[in-house]
Amino acid sequence: MDKAGSEKSIIALEGWLQTPAGVYLRAWEQHTLDHLTADIFGFNAVQIGMPQLDALAANRMPYKFLADRKIRSLAEAPRRAVTLTCDPVELPFASQSMDLVVLPHVLEFSPDPHQVLREVERVLIPEGQVIICGFNPASLWGARHVLRRVGGTSFLPRTEELISMPRLKDWLKLLNMTASHSHFGCYAPACRTQKWLERYAFMDNAGPRWWPYLGGVYIVQAIKRVKGMHLIGPAWSKKTAAAPSVVPATNKRQ
Repeated sequence: MDKAGSEKSIIALEGWLQTPAGVYLRAWEQHTLDHLTADIFGFNAVQIGMPQLDALAANRMPYKFLADRKIRSLAEAPRRAVTLTCDPVELPFASQSMDLVVLPHVLEFSPDPHQVLREVERVLIPEGQVIICGFNPASLWGARHVLRRVGGTSFLPRTEELISMPRLKDWLKLLNMTASHSHFGCYAPACRTQKWLERYAFMDNAGPRWWPYLGGVYIVQAIKRVKGMHLIGPAWSKKTAAAPSVVPATNKRQ
């Protein structure tokens, strides 16, 4: 997906978030993010993209930023004002300056998700954390999204490719970021109306028990690990000095 296509997909996502399915997704993600970010401490936190969601609402860090591609009005982003504008592939933060980075549905709408993750790794301090929200391809929503290519109707906003959780964890591992927690949610089928979403509300209670990995969306929390230094070379063994022996003093006669 080129940059122009990415912009169109992001616009499509913004419209989709206002639909009953989008409201359903935002409610689950807001609740889960409030739980995850409440006990993450530090000084600087940033949410990148999706200003319709306040991912840092429950976090208590003194400096919290909302970065997006453009400045938005209160009607477009009623939850929180955009602090700065930037492209996620070039974050305007110093290296090792952020304690927490939240990426709500940024990777699947980026033309270069690998570069976005590299930038996140760069700006995070050692032991800093990243939280990523994404659509789950191994779900009823993901299946509906794939079927659009063979004549089915589209349910999710157009993306080049959905990123599975195992694949995302592999990318994070290559950047020395270890996934610590993962969550799935939105188990209802791909319904467009509030009426049908309410009819399938029971699946949100049954899903975590009976089909836990088939939620329509997932959230992954990872920690940036910095490997310690190791001595390379032969191991030096310390030899204990021999105890001095007592020699009797004698007078030698000529």
